Formats: sequence, structure tokens, C-alpha cells
Amino acid sequence: MTASFELEGQQFTALNGGPHFKFTEAISLFVNCETQAEVDELWDKLSEDGHTQQCGWLKDKFGLSWQIVPSVLTELMNDLDPQKSRMVMEAMLQMIKIDIAARPPARSKWRRSGGSGGGKWKWRREVAEKSVST
Repeated sequence: MTASFELEGQQFTALNGGPHFKFTEAISLFVNCETQAEVDELWDKLSEDGHTQQCGWLKDKFGLSWQIVPSVLTELMNDLDPQKSRMVMEAMLQMIKIDIAARPPARSKWRRSGGSGGGKWKWRREVAEKSVST
């Protein structure tokens, strides 16, 4: 038995492989969220009657795995500065739901454009001044 459906303009076909095939983390739906409000909303709705896992993963009430991730996280994890990339990874590994404002990398800050709550996250690098004693 198959079912076809569309999400955000993307066509999907689901196949029922029978009762001996269960959902596992081998398949998950990855959702890039443009705002923290979007992360929060999807997280709350999808985890209801399901359970949450580390690093932005959750299982919904049907046992399907989801990754709910702020889109800017990929950019940060791929930063050319290996120390910053490592710090972002370490912060993410401590989180269940990814909260991009909770642990900004050192010497850097997040700022929100477009007002409070619903604006897109933008990365702003601050130059750290070093004082050298002689």
C-alpha cells in the first residue's frame, strides 16, 4: 500500500512495508527553520505525545524521527574558524531542542532582524580586542 502527499511543494510517496518494518532513526525528516519561533512551534507540536532526543532530534507520536534545526546552525558548524566550529558543536551537543540564542559562540553574537520573535536570525561576528602587556 502506498500513499502520496505534498509538504511545502515537495512530493512524497510513503510505502507501507508491513508490521515487521518499524520506524528507526535510519530515516528522519530534516526541517530547516528560519526563526527560533518556527523551531519552537514545530518542536512543541511534533513532540506532543512523542519524545525528545539530543541535538534537535525528536520522535513524534507515531515513532517517526524528525530533526528540527535552525537553518543558520549549518552555517555556524561549517565556519572556517575550527575553534568556533568546535564551540558550536559542543554547545549543540548539550541541547535537546536547539535554541540558537542560548549559547552563542565566544566573541560572537546573534541578532534578530525583523522585530522580536519572528525575525530571521543573522550572524554578526564581533572582533575581539586583545590587550598585550609588555
